[in-house]
Amino acid sequence: MGNENLSRRQMLSATAVTGAGLTLTAACGTTAAAAPAGVTPPQTEGPFYPLVQQSDKDTDLTQIGDQRDSALGEIVSIEGRVLDEAGAPIADAVVDVWQANAAGRYAHEADTNTAPIDPNFQGWAIMKTDAEGRYTFKTVRPGPYPVEADWTRPPHIHFKVSRRGYHEITTQMYFEGEPLNDVDHLLNGAPADLRSTLIATRSDAANPFEFDLVLAKV
Repeated sequence: MGNENLSRRQMLSATAVTGAGLTLTAACGTTAAAAPAGVTPPQTEGPFYPLVQQSDKDTDLTQIGDQRDSALGEIVSIEGRVLDEAGAPIADAVVDVWQANAAGRYAHEADTNTAPIDPNFQGWAIMKTDAEGRYTFKTVRPGPYPVEADWTRPPHIHFKVSRRGYHEITTQMYFEGEPLNDVDHLLNGAPADLRSTLIATRSDAANPFEFDLVLAKV
């Protein structure tokens, strides 16, 4: 492989090789033996958190600003709640999401994937939960992308959620029914009894994917 592909592979592999050590520090910034029981398992932030500010970070990732063209790919809606450990809603939590486009490419200078960038895909959104702890956004289903010869990451969306009085959490949301979920190093590095909480579900193709997140109080 070329140097660019090697660089990409090294960046992504590092997040998996260090495994739980990285993912467990994502929520509060310090090393921990395990996430508190019932709290959404942390996952690594990865190397592609947006570096360049964009003018449009609204909840419709399928279009940028007032452009008429839409992003390529299957359009999906994601919605859910941010809750505390007792199941009470957390209002005004900041929900920060970013993802690859439908071809599996991030609009990030460090992504050396040869898949095309979609100029009409927003790729990053920041929103706040309402009084009932709910959030929602519209996007495209992200594409898988190769990391190593025997490892292709399944479609996933990165989440960073914060609210004063709670430990910030960084995690990843996966989609139900994806065969690559079964062999993904990062998803399968999460505690077995909480792994299903990282997988968004929906009743049918006409409805949004549901994904709730649980934060621990400080």
